[in-house]
Amino acid sequence: MAMWRRQRMTSRTGGPGLFAGLLLLTLCLSSAAASTTERVVTDPLTGLAIGGFDPVAYFTDGTPMQGRADLEMRAEGTIWRFRNEGNRAAFAATPHVYRPRFGGYDPMAIGRGVGTAGSPEIWVIFENSLYFFYNAQSREAFTANPHAAISLADEKWAEVLRTLVP
Repeated sequence: MAMWRRQRMTSRTGGPGLFAGLLLLTLCLSSAAASTTERVVTDPLTGLAIGGFDPVAYFTDGTPMQGRADLEMRAEGTIWRFRNEGNRAAFAATPHVYRPRFGGYDPMAIGRGVGTAGSPEIWVIFENSLYFFYNAQSREAFTANPHAAISLADEKWAEVLRTLVP
């Protein structure tokens, strides 16, 4: 290819420097988003967060309650369901209060460096945070020493987040 043509193509496309800059910008933005966004356990077929259970009901009713299809809202890239308008309004106002900690992933598994989805039916509220567990044994291990379990999960969470499929 003639030298003048290569120069013209480089100036039109931006050349390799532009491509490298755009790639770097994309990587920085995606890693920043990953580090600030808590992935929520979501059904890949329905798009429902935490199996369609109402996250507020754990706090208000003290039990897992299925949300209603006519009381949904989209937040954090997933669909949340609620039992009533009041629960939906409470979640809309302060989702960080009601959403399960670690996005509904089992904190005991996170402490081992593994992202294992917790079950909305195996849960505990500790220090005003909702936690889900893969099985009853995991919940028992957590409740035996919750501060240590949370501390270890906090240390590993960023690492585990990088392994989760968006």
